[in-house]
Amino acid sequence: MSDSAGSDLSLWKQGLGVVPAWVWERTHLETLVLADNGLTELSDRVGGLTQLRMLDLGHNRLARLPDALGDLIGLTDFLYLHDNALTALPLSLSRLGKLRYLNLSDNAFETLPEAVTRMKGLIELRVTDNRLASLPEGIASLPRLRELHLRNNRLARLPESMGDLTELRQLDLRGNPLTHLPVSLARLPRLEKLDLRWVTTLARPAWLAGLEARGCVIYR
Repeated sequence: MSDSAGSDLSLWKQGLGVVPAWVWERTHLETLVLADNGLTELSDRVGGLTQLRMLDLGHNRLARLPDALGDLIGLTDFLYLHDNALTALPLSLSRLGKLRYLNLSDNAFETLPEAVTRMKGLIELRVTDNRLASLPEGIASLPRLRELHLRNNRLARLPESMGDLTELRQLDLRGNPLTHLPVSLARLPRLEKLDLRWVTTLARPAWLAGLEARGCVIYR
């Protein structure tokens, strides 16, 4: 356990089972780590930690999150939700407009939650090792997105709107059953890395050569 700076609290791997009530009383906290504690639920009181910039709930057993999580509008740095049992997110999380990094990997999402497409501040989004069968056209509503990690899902196609992600630098599609890539990807002006390793179902589109010619590294 650490609280050396007064505004940072780590309870990583403490075997808590339930978050102690005294944690919610520390309304000055800016970073809170509750990872790897066997948590199955999260109290609505989390919404009172309005000064949080980073929250780590990874490696737990959470199947749902409270609407109150959307009250943390000061979250700017990181929200770790990876390695839980989540299938959906409350729409209230769409209020996290300043959040820059979101990790939803190792859950059970079959669709990308609508709340995510409204997080206009996202720079990096990780949704690896889920069950995504499609992406919404609304993915293009993330104007600042630079990294999109979708490894090991069930994606056969991507929406044409992907070409509107003009800040995108890295796109990781490893291990998906892709049969088609939208030609709109060819117009991504800042794409530096396109990872297609372990994709055995895709015929190489001719326009990939144009991406490589302007410096994009394509992994096959």
